Amino acid sequence: KKSIKRELLNKHGLIEKNIAILGGSTTAEVTNILELFLLDSGIKPNFYESEYNKFYEDALFENEVLDKFNPEIIYIHTSNKNIIEFPELNDVEDKISSLLDIEIDRYKSIWSSLSKYNCPIIQNNFEYPVNRSLGNLDSYDIHGKTYFINQLNEKFSQEAKFTKQLYISDINYLSSYLGLKNWFDKSLWYQAKYALSMSSIPELTFNISKIINSILGVSKKCLVVDLDNTCWGGVIGDDGLKAISIGLDNAISESYTSFQKYLKELKQRGVILAVCSKNDLKNAKEGFMHPDSVLRFEDFAAFKSNWDPKHLNIIDIATELNIGVDSLVFIDDNPVERDLVSSQIAGVIVPNVGDDVIDFIDHIDRNGYFEPISLLVDDIKRNKYYEDNKKRTKEQSVFKSYDDFLISLKMTAQIETFSSIYLDRITQLTNKTNQFNLTTKRYMASEIENIAISDDFIKIYGKLTDKYGDNGLISVIIGSIKADKCHIDLWLMSCRVLKRDMEFAMLDELVRQCKEKGLKEIMGYYYQSEKNNMVSDLYQKFGFTLKDTNESNTSWSLNTSDYESKNKLIGINHG
Repeated sequence: KKSIKRELLNKHGLIEKNIAILGGSTTAEVTNILELFLLDSGIKPNFYESEYNKFYEDALFENEVLDKFNPEIIYIHTSNKNIIEFPELNDVEDKISSLLDIEIDRYKSIWSSLSKYNCPIIQNNFEYPVNRSLGNLDSYDIHGKTYFINQLNEKFSQEAKFTKQLYISDINYLSSYLGLKNWFDKSLWYQAKYALSMSSIPELTFNISKIINSILGVSKKCLVVDLDNTCWGGVIGDDGLKAISIGLDNAISESYTSFQKYLKELKQRGVILAVCSKNDLKNAKEGFMHPDSVLRFEDFAAFKSNWDPKHLNIIDIATELNIGVDSLVFIDDNPVERDLVSSQIAGVIVPNVGDDVIDFIDHIDRNGYFEPISLLVDDIKRNKYYEDNKKRTKEQSVFKSYDDFLISLKMTAQIETFSSIYLDRITQLTNKTNQFNLTTKRYMASEIENIAISDDFIKIYGKLTDKYGDNGLISVIIGSIKADKCHIDLWLMSCRVLKRDMEFAMLDELVRQCKEKGLKEIMGYYYQSEKNNMVSDLYQKFGFTLKDTNESNTSWSLNTSDYESKNKLIGINHG
């Protein structure tokens, strides 16, 4: 652990986060292993650990140490060992209902008290008991522990639906997947009060790290797949369309069909799909015309099928989609191709999936590359946005000038002050947008909510629509008001609308609101990151004056009284 930690601490660009672990059992090893997974994800955690089984006291009562620590994420590590009272066999239904209420009310009071920290709370649900004195009846008799735990877990799920920043760590699923007798070690419990086995701690902490990654916006965005013996069995160029294995006719065909169905599910909830295959384009496209194919050519936002080295095609896919290569996961049955891509492109995830399609889903699913913490409308529509972008790119080639092309799009923007219905999407953007992001600041949902209701900020979002469709909410500016100045704390825009002049429309609205509030000067800041070099000269293009340079970071100033509108191509719809 120490040697791995030393190596991981050498990674560049680590994000520091204060993480409090409030344990209902011993948590020392949980903390140690979680640290390794977070460092591997680029997150350097500082930990606060409650004393043994003091999670309730730490949450409910005065705690100067935790207050001073100022947690940015709280993990409540509880288990069925922390359930106060299970039903007795002579308890009546009303008594059992009361026990459920007492248990859920205890946790609701914990979550409510911890809400003062305005940070995400990750809460374990409950695993099943290893032993059942009622046998199978335990799952459906009201006196059974299994029945009681199912009721509690359902109540936890309902609370998480409606409680901001409450996320469930589903140890009920995780323990079932691993097997309860592997999940829990009675000897370790009696000796050291660990509520799970040593072999289960990496599984649990990896699961927690996936949730934290998603909260902080470091999950992956795009799944790139090979075709032959990956999306279907056989080689389409040699075997022909009729001979490839896909459908339900036999075990092999059904395995590939299951994999395609899983990919379709990922696409439907917002994961971008792309193809990277060594094939003639005509043959590759033909494979998705098979009557039993679940996926179609149109399901892929990028499609590279040629004889170029795959690592070059994958770089082209990232460029075409305007996302970083570290947002990609590549699935290929060929170990040589996997080694080539992983050795040539730093940051691309290339799991060792083997050559059996039966294992492909597990590698994607268990590694949590695309772990979501919510499902927003923009997530579900994401692939349509990329489909529409293909149409825009195709049309661009027929115009003599780029301005003529932009005019032809008939763009309309809605630029407004933050609205409650968009706060989740705004939070998501602040944690996922890296390229057009001038300060790379990250915001928790509670911070965005506080900004939305404060008069100390100018806070605007932008949505862009054109003749091909709605691009959704794609730009955000947050400016803090101090005296007669507006300081731009955050300015970002989604990669899918780059080079459409939306930044000019956003700047016009920012200046308008500043003038309305009597603000005479706008201060802009550029903080260099590994990914935002594309906006290093943005303020200069806007006509700001350079005020200060500190290594690669710069600050700029704009006098609002001298400003002339810059947006010429986008119509503005104010609500």
